[in-house]
Amino acid sequence: MVPEDRLEQIVQRFRYLEARLNAGAAAADLATLGREYAELRPVVAQIDAWRALRDELAGAEALRADPEMRALAEAEVARLRAELPAAEHALRLALLPRDAADDRPAILEIRPGTGGEEAALFAADLLRMYQRHAEAKGWGFRLVALALSELGGVREAVAQIDGAGAYGRLKFESGVHRVQRVPATESGGRIHTSAATVAVLPVADAVEVDIPATDIRIDTMRASGAGGQHVNTTDSAVRLTHLPTGIVVTSSEKSQHQNRAVALEVLRAKLFELKRAEAASGRAAERRAQVGTGDRSERIRTYNFPQGRVTDHRINLTLYRLGSVLDGDLDELTDALVADAQARALAEIEE
Repeated sequence: MVPEDRLEQIVQRFRYLEARLNAGAAAADLATLGREYAELRPVVAQIDAWRALRDELAGAEALRADPEMRALAEAEVARLRAELPAAEHALRLALLPRDAADDRPAILEIRPGTGGEEAALFAADLLRMYQRHAEAKGWGFRLVALALSELGGVREAVAQIDGAGAYGRLKFESGVHRVQRVPATESGGRIHTSAATVAVLPVADAVEVDIPATDIRIDTMRASGAGGQHVNTTDSAVRLTHLPTGIVVTSSEKSQHQNRAVALEVLRAKLFELKRAEAASGRAAERRAQVGTGDRSERIRTYNFPQGRVTDHRINLTLYRLGSVLDGDLDELTDALVADAQARALAEIEE
């Protein structure tokens, strides 16, 4: 178990932050203090719950010395001892280092991989799946850029998803998604395998990622519906090129001014993730490995239509309810992926 002095340090830090916020912290410090306070609050709640259970157990054990209370105390000790392992596990989970970006909004990118038009149609299915999932969670979902194929598939889709914990829940979606089904364009009834890539990035603010104007080239484009960037036909679509890295971002809202702001937000998210990747050893290579090239052989998840199943290969979880998953019901998958990540993190700490 975590040493008591370490737990007390966490509690005292939380009390200090609470006092600073109640006393009226300076505006410049408010956001930073508030974020740390919000992060520590669930940790301190678990510490308090574990301590209360431990103290209650000690009290019940002491009562066993009283002959009149011994039988009642023995039953209470048994109950509390049975509850203690779960409380200790919850506390260990709460103490795990958190990704500071987990509570942020997310940028979602979807592109077809191997499979031609069928891959583009599958990418459209994924876009609809994430949009419905966001709606079910009460998150905002805003399309930033959308390029359609001739048959209504997605050549590229970029969306911003606003909601508490959106990135932390969706980050496990990054990677290659594979579909096995008979395409609408297949006359022989043969099952085809196609793929689409998904990338999920945390939204960053201007304070974290400052982009000098001299580092950006801005191009204005005409949007043109299917095959183009969106459905309007004005010269409003904007493409930003970050010259130092070569990263290109497009946005096709209804006004150039709005497009520049939205595209800059997406670019900032990409640079923020690049910065995060460089800060963690091996993170950049890991992310490239996650997203991959879109080849059929690289996949994190398979959507098999003939069998009505979805299989997440990272955790060997198979669900036989393909329809509800594609309708946005991703919680069972996400909960399992979060639990797996927590288990692996605990195993690394406890080795």
